[in-house]
Amino acid sequence: MLTDPELKLGEAFTEGGLVVETGSIADLLALTMARSVAGERRLPLAPLLAVARRAVRRLDQANWRRRARANVHHHYDLDDRLYSLFLDPDRQYSCAYFETPGQSLEAAQFAKKRHIAAKLLVEPGQWVLDIGSGWGGLALYLAGVAGAKVRGITLSDHQFAIARERAADSGLGERIEFALEDYRDTEGRFDRIVSVGMLEHVGIGYLRAFFAKAFELLTEDGVCLIHAIGRSEGPGATNPWIAKYIFPGVYVPGLSELMPAVERAGFLVADIEILRLHYADTLKAWRERFLARRDEARRLYDERFCRMWEFYLASCEMAFRHHGLMVFQIQLVKREGVVPPTRRYIAEREARLSAAEREGRPQLRLAGT
Repeated sequence: MLTDPELKLGEAFTEGGLVVETGSIADLLALTMARSVAGERRLPLAPLLAVARRAVRRLDQANWRRRARANVHHHYDLDDRLYSLFLDPDRQYSCAYFETPGQSLEAAQFAKKRHIAAKLLVEPGQWVLDIGSGWGGLALYLAGVAGAKVRGITLSDHQFAIARERAADSGLGERIEFALEDYRDTEGRFDRIVSVGMLEHVGIGYLRAFFAKAFELLTEDGVCLIHAIGRSEGPGATNPWIAKYIFPGVYVPGLSELMPAVERAGFLVADIEILRLHYADTLKAWRERFLARRDEARRLYDERFCRMWEFYLASCEMAFRHHGLMVFQIQLVKREGVVPPTRRYIAEREARLSAAEREGRPQLRLAGT
């Protein structure tokens, strides 16, 4: 435990060697992470471990095509019933956008999609590429509410199958398509490109390739929006427990690591918005929902899996509250004048999208139902 607490603490809890008798593992993690930020109980080996992990991170994140697909399969192709235990019905597995305190998870996830669509400045009939389209919720929103034509790509066999089924059932088949495809193999030109919660899976060594490909695919008057987890303290290394048990190949970059790749590709940065505690609140809602239905998860898997999943949700929540994780939305263009000079347009477009939602645009079938 003393030599590598970030790894060993999670393993001890998962295997049942660590039992929290008063409170929860979330309470314990909140206490320990807050103390580490304050400089208390800092282990002498911690700086050396950090240097070692940064030295090998490019090997850990060598996400060539076959390995990238295997990494996605490890997490996203689990039993479909697991995700129904804690996600909203649309299966939004990324940071929600809480417009008001106490807003429900369902409303906040809907607000996230609306906020992204507003920033994309989507117009009816435009072609949108959704990189990492998951179960298809955002693509269905962009097609059904904003009137766009959407191509969603994913590496998850399971998500691909459900997304295609949802598109067929929604009546939007002529405006939406999904493909089991690596972003590096995508061809064509798109008016808008969006990526939500996928950049973390690209890997530090592939950021230049990712942004270069996005630049190639975007039209001259296009808008690209990247929504991803970032770190506020600059370059680092992936938590070893998360990398081993939850998200192999993942890396959370700092803005200082992204900007050289963005600039090298030729993009202009039109806007950056930092969503600070939105993901902490999202993870809290997921954790509470999971714990409320923990018995069902145990029937799907076993007690060890339940402890692992609880630790995953709790540790990620506390990393956003105490360890400098954040979510950023980076809006990219190829030339000036594509995006209005102030952010006033975002609220105006959100209001228009809300009106379109109320007018009864096509009802989107819930994932897995």
